[in-house]
Amino acid sequence: MNRSYVVTGGGRGIGRAVVERLLGEGRFVVAIDHDAVSLDWAQGHPAGPRVIPVIGDASDETVTEHAADLAQSAGALVGWVNNAAVFRDTSIHTASPREVLDLIALNLDPVVVGCATAIRRFLAAGTGGAVVNVSSHQAQRAVRGALPYSTAKAATEGLTRALAVEYGPHNIRVNAVSLGSISTERHEAFLARQEPQEAARIEREIRLLHPVGRPGRPEEVAAAIAHLLSGDSSFINGAIVPVDGGRSALGRDPEET
Repeated sequence: MNRSYVVTGGGRGIGRAVVERLLGEGRFVVAIDHDAVSLDWAQGHPAGPRVIPVIGDASDETVTEHAADLAQSAGALVGWVNNAAVFRDTSIHTASPREVLDLIALNLDPVVVGCATAIRRFLAAGTGGAVVNVSSHQAQRAVRGALPYSTAKAATEGLTRALAVEYGPHNIRVNAVSLGSISTERHEAFLARQEPQEAARIEREIRLLHPVGRPGRPEEVAAAIAHLLSGDSSFINGAIVPVDGGRSALGRDPEET
């Protein structure tokens, strides 16, 4: 029996790595992205019809429902990954409360809509399924200036636990991965915009923040997500799994050289 998955923000970075990982396992994958150019790679992909691009906003229920229809046309929908993210930050003393709430919604709404679509489809099919939400170390350890993003990710983790409790009896598992710094195209582009000395300083700080001594790779995140989607993790539910090279475990020592 064919199995299908939906991955939001699937056009590039971590999302694409997840799509590629699932395709490599012989699955059918619907990749949602609001940027049509980011999905150009799907044309002529070796996986052929198993990769199904959908251009649209992952916070729009008509888009997610369409993606679910396509996934179920290809096979049994068994997994959904809420990866889509927007990085627009502000401070509460410079923006109105409404602006702050709107910025929080940019990252929270796609998760709520994706979870709702997936869970409704799993319930209707009666077969259960797995959802993985992509969170961040910022949900627990805020970064200055990133209030909307940190707040949305904290809410994502709370939502993950609530849904796991609510729908676990229906064989629906909901987990999240909490990411450290990941070397995505966006991260590399950010470093490229810096002066060489500043870029070197940032890279050194990232190495110090992660006990493994480096940022993560998208394919490492994809491996963790694929595991949480699989039957091998059938007793993992409501978990927030750090995929951060030990960043969440680290207590920086000021005496360390």
